[in-house]
Amino acid sequence: MCGRFTITLAPETYRDFFDYSERPNFPARFNVAPTQPVPIVVADRGGRHFQLVRWGFLPEWVKDPKAFPLLLNARGETLDAKPAFQAAFKRRRCIFLADGFYEWRRQGNDKSPFLVRRRDRMPLPMAGLWETYSDASGGEIDTAAIVTTMANGVLAPIHDRMPVILSREDVATWLDPTSENTKDVMRLVRPCPEEWLDMVPVSRRVNKVENDDAGLMEPVTAPELPVAGSGRRRPERDEDAQGRLF
Repeated sequence: MCGRFTITLAPETYRDFFDYSERPNFPARFNVAPTQPVPIVVADRGGRHFQLVRWGFLPEWVKDPKAFPLLLNARGETLDAKPAFQAAFKRRRCIFLADGFYEWRRQGNDKSPFLVRRRDRMPLPMAGLWETYSDASGGEIDTAAIVTTMANGVLAPIHDRMPVILSREDVATWLDPTSENTKDVMRLVRPCPEEWLDMVPVSRRVNKVENDDAGLMEPVTAPELPVAGSGRRRPERDEDAQGRLF
């Protein structure tokens, strides 16, 4: 599962890391949420390209998007079997630009947030799938989902799933649009090495999409206690909020 992530490194750092041709300039984002526009890297026309998509995958065959569930994540173990993802897995793989993601430890009604990043603080290449959805009126929207796998030893104490995080060397294999040999690609769907990552508890302020500042990434000494009565409140639907475009 991956429901929030961060894009805080300089645009030039991502461009150098992924080697795409465009030169986008965008602000740091500390609390990227579902349905917001997010940057991905795709391989097309003989090179790599930067592209903006909506985080929330829509298969091309969906007739009513409002009645279709929001697909933020794609379960990696079944990518080649699920109708929603089969076509994109063969031809439209992508990488989400990110340098960290948040995960929550659930204890009863309580959820405590943690921030996961690479120890070297380099980009965190999260494998994804993308699709261009066309509605009945001819309108189009590019959408994408993050591919997940079983949690490694860093994440396992708080959650059983994590994003598929690729090495810099494996990015080319994942993005290659000419290869439909899914067996070669499926070998990349695995937990990343534990030594790549560290994880720290962070403030519950990250629970609200409206909070988008560097303070969200500062570690707290221990997971914060819930506000009195918070366990009885109706859960907020922050993940449905629309974010701003770059």
